[in-house]
Amino acid sequence: MEKLKVRKALFWDVDPDLFNEITNRRLIIERIFSYGTVDELVCLVSFYGVETIRKEIRQAGFLDKKTLEFASTFLNIPKQRFRCYK
Repeated sequence: MEKLKVRKALFWDVDPDLFNEITNRRLIIERIFSYGTVDELVCLVSFYGVETIRKEIRQAGFLDKKTLEFASTFLNIPKQRFRCYK
């Protein structure tokens, strides 16, 4: 499997030696949706696929309002289906 190409600055609080694209996929998806660039979002979709992203982003503990609206629209998921929706 090819490496996911994203900025390390997005993961300022994660030990790079313990960072894994599979076990940390929810964190990666949340951070790219919240702080990533369009290019990083394209890489994310290419790396994980839309269904994995849809599954993981719905379980996010927190997304700001703008990110929640974007994720809901981009992935065609009603906001009410997100764990973080209030």
